Amino acid sequence: MTRVTIWYERIQELTDAKVQEAYPQGMAEAIASALRSDDVTVRCLYQQDPNCGITQEILEDTDVLLWWGHVGHNDVPDEIARMVQQEVLKGMGAIFLHSAHHSKPFKLLMGTSCNLTWRENGDTERVWVAKPSHPIARGLGRYIKLEHEETYGEPFDIPEPDVTVFLGGYSGGEVFRSGCCYRRGAGKVFYFQPGHETVPTFYNEDVRTVLRNAVQWAKPEYRVKELECPHVSIPD
Repeated sequence: MTRVTIWYERIQELTDAKVQEAYPQGMAEAIASALRSDDVTVRCLYQQDPNCGITQEILEDTDVLLWWGHVGHNDVPDEIARMVQQEVLKGMGAIFLHSAHHSKPFKLLMGTSCNLTWRENGDTERVWVAKPSHPIARGLGRYIKLEHEETYGEPFDIPEPDVTVFLGGYSGGEVFRSGCCYRRGAGKVFYFQPGHETVPTFYNEDVRTVLRNAVQWAKPEYRVKELECPHVSIPD
């Protein structure tokens, strides 16, 4: 059984009618509904929960953490971000969605500013499959077409990905590394760009396929209880 935890900021959903219209059941539930199965359990946590919903026990009980944040990045305590980073290094998988490129845990894991260029003009996006042999691209065609998405563009200040699975191209001309894979310590990290809060991207069937594939790719292959640097001796 794969244990998935979705962390969702939820701030705009509580106040913005456009977000509520795009996700009448909530964005977290839209993501969760793509993942639930006989082999995957899902729980949702919110920034409004005590301690942002994050505890060490919850992280240790999570195989893959999905993170969506936007306007509340700075309100996530540094110690929470550090806990997430450390658990990824121990082997937990992590998937960062859309504007979570600026989340504290993602920036800790990348070690860069994670800045990019952006505009919100309702452009059409094609998310091109750059690595069709990768497990996250399984079941997709040449591209995912999104009628409207927030435009992200290069330069994107991230370390060179281990694998770039997707490249986004927009009707306004921008291009963007839209699906990036990393290994950090014993854990796997996937960044996926689509998912603006005012368009129902997470109901797109191809996007939902990506989420399911990404969870299976990111789940732990190996997990340690503690990060340590042991002193050892050569046996006789």
